[in-house]
Amino acid sequence: MVQTRKIFVLLLFSIFGMTIGFAQSTKSKGDGYFFQYNYKEAIQAYEQDLLKGTLDEQQYLNLADAYFKTDNFEKASEAYLKLYEKDTLIGNHQLNKLMRSLSKIEDKTKTNDFLAKISPNFDAEFLENLEFNTQILAKDSKADIALDFKIFNLKTNSSYSDFSPSFYGDQLLFSSGRPQDSKTDYESYLNIFSAEARPDGQISAWSKPLTEIPESKYHRATPYYSKGLNAILYVLSNTENGKLSFDKNGKNALAIGMQPLDGTFRLLLKDLSTSFYYPFYDEISERLYFSANFEDSYGGTDIYYVYTNRGQIMSAPINLGPRINSPGNEIAPFVFEDSFYFSSDVFYGLGGMDVYKSNMEDDSFSIPVNLGEGINSAEDDFGFIMRNDGDGLLGYFSSNRTGGKGKDDLYGFKVAERPGLRTLVFKGVVKEPGNRAVMVENAVVRLLDLQGALLAETFSDTEGNYRLEIPWEKEVKLESTKERYATYSRQFSEEVLEAMKNSNHTIEIAEYDDLVEKKENQTVVKLKKFFFGRNSTQLTAEIETELDKVVSFIKSFPSAQLRVETYTDSRGGSSTNFRLTQNRSDAIKNYLLKNGVSESNILYSVGYGENKILNNCTNGVFCLEMLHQQNQRSLIVVLNDNLIFD
Repeated sequence: MVQTRKIFVLLLFSIFGMTIGFAQSTKSKGDGYFFQYNYKEAIQAYEQDLLKGTLDEQQYLNLADAYFKTDNFEKASEAYLKLYEKDTLIGNHQLNKLMRSLSKIEDKTKTNDFLAKISPNFDAEFLENLEFNTQILAKDSKADIALDFKIFNLKTNSSYSDFSPSFYGDQLLFSSGRPQDSKTDYESYLNIFSAEARPDGQISAWSKPLTEIPESKYHRATPYYSKGLNAILYVLSNTENGKLSFDKNGKNALAIGMQPLDGTFRLLLKDLSTSFYYPFYDEISERLYFSANFEDSYGGTDIYYVYTNRGQIMSAPINLGPRINSPGNEIAPFVFEDSFYFSSDVFYGLGGMDVYKSNMEDDSFSIPVNLGEGINSAEDDFGFIMRNDGDGLLGYFSSNRTGGKGKDDLYGFKVAERPGLRTLVFKGVVKEPGNRAVMVENAVVRLLDLQGALLAETFSDTEGNYRLEIPWEKEVKLESTKERYATYSRQFSEEVLEAMKNSNHTIEIAEYDDLVEKKENQTVVKLKKFFFGRNSTQLTAEIETELDKVVSFIKSFPSAQLRVETYTDSRGGSSTNFRLTQNRSDAIKNYLLKNGVSESNILYSVGYGENKILNNCTNGVFCLEMLHQQNQRSLIVVLNDNLIFD
């Protein structure tokens, strides 16, 4: 495996023509530029040291990151690959940037080949996310998976960065790097602005700094207004006595603060070495979501939450895990009607940052699905928000796509249904038939197309729950089974799928051993004992109720082969009893055939008369009625019991 990886890396290096060694750790002017986010100057300084042979591995990684930040993807991929070849410093976050760089300059075949080499580095959930989004983004029938709607640039946008919209009553809050006074003509610290929202979704061209929060000379950004808390949450620069505060490494980070509109400002989350971004408060769960880059990050910036009591922090930060967080950066959490929206620059998206949606189910998240073209573009798209508006929806997001007015612009949209790529969800429980709530765990549940190709597969959990989600299909087949259980199979038309609307779907599968029992050294269908009338072959309602169980048994196990056996007691003539039991067996068979059981399932119907008496009540022996009734019986024998599950 290692040798295969190195051959592939050497193949890529033959494209770039690169051979570099690393020096012992030395200071470089590039370090100062890099940590001041001056990537162009950092590149020049690092490249000079590279020629001198004085660049160490960490500085070379900084150089790779600087190339990446300035969109020089060819040189970025060259540098990341060199580090990957040496098995040093390259973690999953760098692998994400390497994959993004390769996707910009390589063809899909080479990028996919390299992905196959590095996939063991990633969590199973991430690989599922990757496969699902790759499939849905590759679907060609946009009429089936996408919603057509119009996106409009907001009038308040400037030539600077305008981003992170938030609803605030009849206003829209947003962050901007625009000058805060007429004397400044360059982008300095971010501030929070407000503008009036209009009924058509557009907002006024005129905007002003938000006055409801404390003044500051430094960063104030990414606001969120909570109606329940009647407060504005936002990020701000760490300060002390009105001046920026720094950690021991000289880093100034961002904290999260909350300004109640009828109370006193307070800091919620602060760490001099860690920046917090994009607060979002969920009114229902009282969770405060945010983005940060802690040591347990799955890549770069991950999304976390803390439990609160009316905004008061009540827990340590909890990482949302690998279903949401990836080797890339995840930011801008937003919850709308049990859907969790966020942005990620994971490499399998359409551009840089893309907006994704995951369904929230109890404490779990479904596979995040890319919202597709429209909301997402080849550039960065983030800060998605949405709310109900009349008969439709109104939403906003930020993007640096071409055609905007500045570095990042605010965009709005109005739409009848939720935007995004269309998926098909099957969820519910697997249980045994009947009124008993006996859930079946570890049952396989599959979705197939009408040609039998597997689309998705899962297993029910300990409580019988299952969930499958696939890119939209017009027709599918749902199957489920378990060892020594029946097989469930149902085909769904487009009309039925449209009507389901992600509602729960219960799967019932019967356990074979619950439906059969051993009698007289044979495996028989389990039935309550029933009796015909004296010398009668007429099926009573009681008998038909029991025979309906046989019909259900065959539906569950259609390969079963049966023999109908009927016996009588010793009273009456022997030949009369043979005819009586044969007619009774034939009556049972005819009822089963009329109710859906196939001729191929009933191999024999036999009347045994009084030939198999179970007790001492033979001819001429006096017996009580209850003892005679022990010999009056009908059995449905399963002839191929040992072959049904082969």
